[in-house]
Amino acid sequence: MRFSKFTEVSEGKFDFVKNARYFFIFSIIITVLGIITLGIHGLNYGVDFKAGSNVDIAVKKDLTGQKEQIEQYLKDNDFGSPTLTVGANRITVRFDEVLTDQKEKALKEGFAAKFDKEASAEVNTVDTEIARELQTNALYAIIVASIGIVIYVSIRFEWRFAIAAIVSLLHDAFIVISLFSIFKLEVNLPFIVAILTIIGYSINDTIVIFDRIRENLRFAKIKTAADVARLVNESIWQTLTRSINTVMTVVVAAVCLLIFGSASIQLFSLAILFGLVSGAYSSIFIASQLWLVLKNKQKPKAAVKSPAAS
Repeated sequence: MRFSKFTEVSEGKFDFVKNARYFFIFSIIITVLGIITLGIHGLNYGVDFKAGSNVDIAVKKDLTGQKEQIEQYLKDNDFGSPTLTVGANRITVRFDEVLTDQKEKALKEGFAAKFDKEASAEVNTVDTEIARELQTNALYAIIVASIGIVIYVSIRFEWRFAIAAIVSLLHDAFIVISLFSIFKLEVNLPFIVAILTIIGYSINDTIVIFDRIRENLRFAKIKTAADVARLVNESIWQTLTRSINTVMTVVVAAVCLLIFGSASIQLFSLAILFGLVSGAYSSIFIASQLWLVLKNKQKPKAAVKSPAAS
């Protein structure tokens, strides 16, 4: 039994519930900024969600200092001004239009002759219809995942926990989307996988705290709203070390993937990193406090009259 020994927040311990309004205000400000940024800049959709061709060129020579020459070559040979990323071993060229077979052949042969004879290119093309279908399916995946989580939490706990959990999840996903909009990072299929992974991680972290609250409620003698607030505070503190240790372990793995991973998974790793920080924050500072707000609005149960009173 973990609840019976505390009556007040221990001296020196941070009061999560008392300071909840500051975290709510902070999250609202971030959310509003995200909405404004999305309204102005939108998202930088990659080839997965926007029609066009993405050319990955593996090179043996280090061409990192020749970006301007490559851009000029593309311009001089009627390839326009595509988005160009030059790495030590790989060059990525993003065209907003779909390359024809003749264009693909001319690009591969011309680049090999001009810059690196051992270069090999891989072309990925998405037409408008497929791009639209992928956008729709990605949205469905997030909605279905969110509904499944609501059902699961409602069955295992109660609807107030479910509401608090889903608001927390949407908060985490929106923070990551906003950051990608602010920094104009490319949104592609690995980004959607990252969002779904973040949702799964965040609900797991939140459920740990909810489970502790539910367990403490079984043994607590709740008489006033202050009792529930103290219970929530103590439940967060009881799970805080586990939450921080868990997120730090995953953060280390994500940072390693970001630094040492290939270019194709770096944005995935970055999205995961953003989501881990946001998920840990919302689990500790948002979800339980939101449940407490909903709990305090619960109507008191009507007293049962004893036979003697009637």
